[in-house]
Amino acid sequence: MADTKFDLIVIGSGPGGYVAAIRASQLGMNVGVVERAELGGICLNWGCIPTKALLKSANVFEYIQHANDYGIHVKEATVDFAGMVKRSRDVAGAMSNGIEFLFKKNKITQIKGFGKLKAGKKVAVETDGKTVDYSAEHIIVATGGRSRELPNLPIDGKKIIGYRQAMTLKDRPKKMVVVGSGAIGVEFAYFYNTIGTDVTIVEYMPNIVPVEDVDVSKQLARSFKKAGITIMTSAEVTQVDTKGKGCKVTVKTKKGEEVIECDVVLSAVGVSTNIEGIGLEEVGVATDKGKVLVDDYYRTNIPGIYAIGDIVKGQALAHVASAEGITCVEKIAGHNPDPIDYNNIPGCTYCSPEVASVGYTEQAAKEAGYEIKVGKFPFTASGKAKAAGAPDGFVKVIFDAKYGEWLGAHMIGANVTEMIAEVVAARKLETTGHEIIKSVHPHPTMSEAVMEATAAAYDEVIHL
Repeated sequence: MADTKFDLIVIGSGPGGYVAAIRASQLGMNVGVVERAELGGICLNWGCIPTKALLKSANVFEYIQHANDYGIHVKEATVDFAGMVKRSRDVAGAMSNGIEFLFKKNKITQIKGFGKLKAGKKVAVETDGKTVDYSAEHIIVATGGRSRELPNLPIDGKKIIGYRQAMTLKDRPKKMVVVGSGAIGVEFAYFYNTIGTDVTIVEYMPNIVPVEDVDVSKQLARSFKKAGITIMTSAEVTQVDTKGKGCKVTVKTKKGEEVIECDVVLSAVGVSTNIEGIGLEEVGVATDKGKVLVDDYYRTNIPGIYAIGDIVKGQALAHVASAEGITCVEKIAGHNPDPIDYNNIPGCTYCSPEVASVGYTEQAAKEAGYEIKVGKFPFTASGKAKAAGAPDGFVKVIFDAKYGEWLGAHMIGANVTEMIAEVVAARKLETTGHEIIKSVHPHPTMSEAVMEATAAAYDEVIHL
């Protein structure tokens, strides 16, 4: 019979769970991972990875549509929607297989089935109607999240869909309403608009991507409108009539009600946590408002039980879950890792133009009582951006005027998701504005804009 006792059992194999498992194995633990679906969780199978594959397809099509701008003549290109979806699923499948390889490499036991906590540091795993109890000195719950549903917007998987259905539709819809303009909403809005769908975004807040700096929100709105996307802010979907062939979406705005007809409605209003039915209540793990309560090292109130990822405090992001998993198991192993600084977590949105940010927005810095220096450098002044045909966007940086602390950075433009890590590392190292100005950046690059924006904050900018 297979081993049923481990040093560590992880429930869930998403970017929190599988990373925690691998790091624990590296630290000498005997690890088992319980997973009811594909290895890699939502991120690898239904989130981060397959969506980026779809977005790349849209990006390539967009390039072809503008080939004449680069002196290249291409005969009319058409969208193979099924081919795009297939490529996305193939990429996701390959990545999931990669996790299986890593598990074998690190001698991690994969336990297939639905895991539920039991008293006495046990996990009951149900597979095909049969239940087996496994035990471990330490148990990490990493069960992740799913599409949040609004009462007036119930997901039926056909006319009102979540992100899973949005990436596996059989046919490209002619018209789509996207409810919510966070990362999921604007990424799918960009994808479908680029391949020919008439897209309307409905956002309850005054600006799209509402967690971003307001200057970034306004720039993305301008870029989206230029691309033909309709944007309705300070608006609310009050009901959706799905009785006919399509959908009739009633939207309440400051000017009154408006009815929009479309083929499909994408609900992108956030994430709900997967904490139901996994035994938390039975073993006495404390929760609050859908989140498991943990300390800085992800210990719950029950000794030996831990929780990481979307189900705990902090941003619901893959890289956050991974960092939490590593911190958690290093503490279990007797190391002394620093707690995660949640104010230095980068956020990335992969529409076009891309959005990336970290730290305080300008408004948040002011509200926190800082006297600030703000610098901004537009990509219209960047030689690399102009040469690449991507002049939309800017880099905005915020520094504490008194000590030079880098409080935040906000970027919108081509490839900015690849640029934000410089700021994260610099903030971790407590780098000041003048140190960034004196760090020679390569020319011509998009990343020069970080140095130029910093110089602008200190009235030393050269190319603006």
